[in-house]
Amino acid sequence: MKRPPKDSEESARTISRRAALLGGAQLVFAGVLVLRMRSLQLGQAEEFRLLAEENRINIRLLPPSRGLILDRTGALLAGNVQNYRIVLVREDAGEPRAALERLAQLIPLTPEEIDRAEREIMRHRPFVPVAIVDQLNWEDVARVAANAPALPGITPEVGLTRFYPFGAEFAHSVGYVGPVSERDLEARENPDPLLMIPRFQIGKIGLEREYEDTLRGSAGHRRVEVNAVGREMRELDRQEGEPGANIQLTLDRSLQAFTQARLGEDSAAAVVLEVQTGNIVALASAPSFDPNLFVRGISVADFNALRDNDHRPMSNKTVQGAYPPGSTFKMVTAMAAFEENLAAPDERVFCPGYLEISDRRFHCWNRGGHGRVNLTSALAESCDVYFYEMAQRVGIDRINAMATRLGLGERYELPLSAMSSGLNPSREWKLERRGADWVVGDTINASIGQGYVLTTPLQLAVMTARIATNRAILPRLVHAIDDVELPVPEYPPLGLRPAALAQVQRGMWEVSNSQRGTAYGSRIVDAALRMAGKTGTSQVFSITQAERDAGIRRQDQLPWNRRDHALFVCYAPDTDPRYAVSVVVEHGGGGSSVAAPIARDIILAAQNGGLPPLDAYPTAQRNRIESMIREITDRIGPAADPNPGRSRA
Repeated sequence: MKRPPKDSEESARTISRRAALLGGAQLVFAGVLVLRMRSLQLGQAEEFRLLAEENRINIRLLPPSRGLILDRTGALLAGNVQNYRIVLVREDAGEPRAALERLAQLIPLTPEEIDRAEREIMRHRPFVPVAIVDQLNWEDVARVAANAPALPGITPEVGLTRFYPFGAEFAHSVGYVGPVSERDLEARENPDPLLMIPRFQIGKIGLEREYEDTLRGSAGHRRVEVNAVGREMRELDRQEGEPGANIQLTLDRSLQAFTQARLGEDSAAAVVLEVQTGNIVALASAPSFDPNLFVRGISVADFNALRDNDHRPMSNKTVQGAYPPGSTFKMVTAMAAFEENLAAPDERVFCPGYLEISDRRFHCWNRGGHGRVNLTSALAESCDVYFYEMAQRVGIDRINAMATRLGLGERYELPLSAMSSGLNPSREWKLERRGADWVVGDTINASIGQGYVLTTPLQLAVMTARIATNRAILPRLVHAIDDVELPVPEYPPLGLRPAALAQVQRGMWEVSNSQRGTAYGSRIVDAALRMAGKTGTSQVFSITQAERDAGIRRQDQLPWNRRDHALFVCYAPDTDPRYAVSVVVEHGGGGSSVAAPIARDIILAAQNGGLPPLDAYPTAQRNRIESMIREITDRIGPAADPNPGRSRA
């Protein structure tokens, strides 16, 4: 049926209105799109360009070159050497074990190393390069490179790794580096991003650890283009890092080598100080270990051998070992008495071989007694009874104060690990730690360096330097950082009475130069190099009555770890001191027979700037000494080869 014209006109108007509204809406929508596109393309273009760049460009950290460690003459003690290594990318190499077995046909890889490498590969994404083996020599690297077509996904690389040219000589002072562990990261509140780099090396002990931030340097970076799954496609640019600072020590390599060799395989420690500057020129702990073993992670077998050694090669005995000082402490007791005018230089005390106090006998080491002795002869002959008498006069408070004044019981600020403060006991200490009052017997024992008193070899060397100079000498280990020398402090006077100090120094002189002195057998006959010193023997265990009944009378009949410690301290030359030396030989027996000869050889080497001069020894000893020096010279080798490579099995 035909619609009326009126209805057709109304329908046309409705359609026109709707078309207009739709067209307007489309126009508005298009306008909004145009405006938004304009905003995105012009207003926010830089923001989106950066977002796209972040998805395409990755920043990779570049580890800096670690700072060098040098001795006082510039000899390299810790450096960086090229480290040739082989890396494997799993997605290119295919099945890991098959690839590793192909590689093992070219370079030495044990089955254990293959198993370990396979586990390491499977822990990473397929496109991440994983180091399979390092410390390779050039021949092995060249062999792998020549066979590259047959080894897809396996690539030689070169980087830097730490190396210690003199091995065990400086292990305890310089320390060593090793791979970053979880414990290292947990110990830092905001770890340097460098520490997250796989196999990055960080200082573990000694100066390497204490100066870690100085030696590490700052990271560089490189920009690399990656694809959608994060695989590196190409390097865009690179900026190298800032190398770490070089550190020069006060140690002298030649003297350190001689000292370490002279200690041999004894469980022992020796310290050599310059008495005017406090510079430590030798710091030796024996036996030692090769720090290069730790650089890439020490094997279980090597670590167990070090850990289970009863001579404790990993312990730095110079600063960690705390020992009863024995008779080397007698200068403290003497100075305490003379400073308070409680004794006169020529006053004599009768020694019958013991002193009876409160119904208890305190014996002298010489059970027959020394007769009438004054300070000088008491020091020379190491008479215990004389110092028992002095101890009763001065009391523990004055002894404690004098020990502090001479540097005992103090933890020095040095970049060394786990330093001990020793123990300078007092009434307050015993009450707090032991819950008991101090008694006179404690004072008697302390007066001869026994009882609660403990000292480190470094503290004994400082004490000796202070006695030699009457100044508050402090030990120094770092000479310069990046060629900027650290100033030597102006050490204040100790203020000890010169007359009293001269008496103590005279007693120490007689120890080594009087025929009745306990170290006369280790005297120096050259007057220009002559030393003043003090022997010490500290008791570790007493021989029990049951052992005496079994016939054990002497120290050398006891097991090694129950024998007395042997100690000796000295300074030289006696008229114008330059060096102070302390030596402790664990369970060595007598200080006069064991420690004193070692200390004499070391202080002669220090004064001579090389090997000890033969004409400084008594004539009757020279043949034996010449043979000993020849043996030591043979043991002191040159710097090790930094690139020995891996030997093929």
